[in-house]
Amino acid sequence: MFDATTILAYKGKNKAVIGGDGQVTFGNTVLKGNATKIRKLYKDQILSGFAGSTADAFNLYDMFETHLESTKGDLLKAVIAFSKEWRKDKVLRRLEAMMIVLNKDHIFILSGNGDVVEPEDGAIASIGSGGNFAISAARALAKHSDLDEEDVVKESLMIAGELCIYTNQNIKLLKIED
Repeated sequence: MFDATTILAYKGKNKAVIGGDGQVTFGNTVLKGNATKIRKLYKDQILSGFAGSTADAFNLYDMFETHLESTKGDLLKAVIAFSKEWRKDKVLRRLEAMMIVLNKDHIFILSGNGDVVEPEDGAIASIGSGGNFAISAARALAKHSDLDEEDVVKESLMIAGELCIYTNQNIKLLKIED
């Protein structure tokens, strides 16, 4: 995991939601507190977020968007093609970034090694230094509360921001609804 940020995604029954904090750090210094690390892709049908090096993440976004375009927005096909290209390219294998991508049907973590991981529950995924705090909170809230997907993501990221020094509570959310 990266000492960089926290991204949390939740593919629920009614919505797909992704959220991220706004903190950018360099070593033990906060450089910025209101960065945007999440975005919509392919005609606003795909949600994504990154953790790690910003420059590397933008490179990954560009590459991934190319695969989304060539697969006409088919997320499953795009992540497989993306992973194959990532594994073959020596430069890409050295990039220090991870991504979460999701739509209403699928959720995937794209690792810094070119791996594609679908969460075991198929619903909640997190990356970044506060990721374990956020996913623990999200799983508990999803199981034991009546909060909707947006509130689960927001509250879980707020908890991560209380615990992880690389995560702040300047939370941004994006969603896709039916």
